Amino acid sequence: MASFRSRSTEASQAAAERRQREDRAPRLIAEAPHLASLKLEIEEMRQGASVPETVHVKHVAVAHAPALFDLPCLDSTCAGGGHDVTNQVLAALRSRLPKFQGEHACNGMTRTAACTRVLRYVGIATYK
Repeated sequence: MASFRSRSTEASQAAAERRQREDRAPRLIAEAPHLASLKLEIEEMRQGASVPETVHVKHVAVAHAPALFDLPCLDSTCAGGGHDVTNQVLAALRSRLPKFQGEHACNGMTRTAACTRVLRYVGIATYK
C-alpha cells in the first residue's frame, strides 16, 4: 500500500508542477498570433511496437492555451520522464504548416531501466 501512496503522491506532485509550468508559459496566441485552430492527434507506445497503447485527440483552445506542449509519460512506473515537444510544435506553427508530425522518446526511468515509451503526434492547424 505504501508504494501506491508514493506513486500517487509523485503523480500529484508532477501534475502540480506541470500546471505551474503552464501558468508561467506565454500564451499560444502570443507565440502564434496567426493561428486559428489546432488539433493534436497523439499516440503513445513502447519503442519498437507497431500498435499504439494509447490514442487520443487534443483540441487546443488557441485563445487561452499555454504555448507549452509537455505531455506526461503514460507509464505509471516512469519517473522523471515525459514528452516535451514544445519547440517542434511552435516551429511548425510559426512556419504556418497546416499539417505536421513528430516523434519523441521518453527520457525517464522505470524501476529497472530507461523508459521505452515513444510519443507520436500529428498536428492539424488552420490559420487566419
